[in-house]
Amino acid sequence: MLLSFKEKLKEVSGGFALVVLIAISSNFLSNQYNAPVILFALLIGIAFNFLNNEKNCKEGIEFASGTILRMGVALLGLKLTLSEIESIGYFPIVALIILVILTFGFGTLLSYIFGRKLAFGLLAGASVAICGASAALAIASVLPYNKNRTKDVLFVVIGVTILSTVSMIIYPILFKSLGMNEIESGYLIGATIHDIAQVVGAGYSISEESGIIATVIKMIRVTLLPVVMIIVMYTFPGSQNSKVTLPWFILLFIFFAIVRNIFNLPEFFIDYINEISIWFIIIAISALGIKTNLQEFSKVSFSYSVILVLETLFLLISALVLINVLDI
Repeated sequence: MLLSFKEKLKEVSGGFALVVLIAISSNFLSNQYNAPVILFALLIGIAFNFLNNEKNCKEGIEFASGTILRMGVALLGLKLTLSEIESIGYFPIVALIILVILTFGFGTLLSYIFGRKLAFGLLAGASVAICGASAALAIASVLPYNKNRTKDVLFVVIGVTILSTVSMIIYPILFKSLGMNEIESGYLIGATIHDIAQVVGAGYSISEESGIIATVIKMIRVTLLPVVMIIVMYTFPGSQNSKVTLPWFILLFIFFAIVRNIFNLPEFFIDYINEISIWFIIIAISALGIKTNLQEFSKVSFSYSVILVLETLFLLISALVLINVLDI
């Protein structure tokens, strides 16, 4: 057991050391030039993409972009107070659920218009409406077996990951140009960006308040995934058996949030954990940058790209209309 742990540690250490170095460098540059640390982490990481498939780096990069990211997000629960929920309002949360349903349905409709099968529409719809690549993989796990399914999932995963990364850079600039405050920007980021890593990155590139609100809104979207999986299972009689549960880090986030609001935790402890969480997120975004291969753009077929882009625009425009109607 000890030997296997040492072997695992050795596998992870090379790539993890690389992403930590990028994170530290990004923080230094951010302080020097007064620019978002998340953006530096992403761009410097992209420059090291050639190391992504190196044997000595791959495991550490995967660990940073997976486990470290999820732990960073879970720890954000200790920053969540009832005042943050109240600052959003309960009706906007209900409206968010409606927005997710509409986007999911729009993806299915686009799939029909472009001559794709219903299964692809469900994959694309869930990935954009809920949580990007994670949703695509979860939905694929319950769809009936099909020899072409792997190709569909691959295209959706590549497409939504690219769109999420682009959105992480563009959306904060867009929302600021539209005069959105920190609460509005956090809400929009959580409601419109696909993958959770990019949601957290975009939110914290604006401010800590935007980051926590974006995370909360994104968590609400992700909690709808089991519901969608059940709908898919009943839509396709030959669906594969799969355990429908919430990801562990969301349950941990909820647990930490409950602890924060029940117990009077010392402020210095909360600040310390928050600092750890932010560093985890910077490290994870650095790893995400290394995993970002710009050549992947060419691998997504035209019709798949159009469907995903139109869904993304539909979600963005609908959210902007929604936030103006609700006057958050």
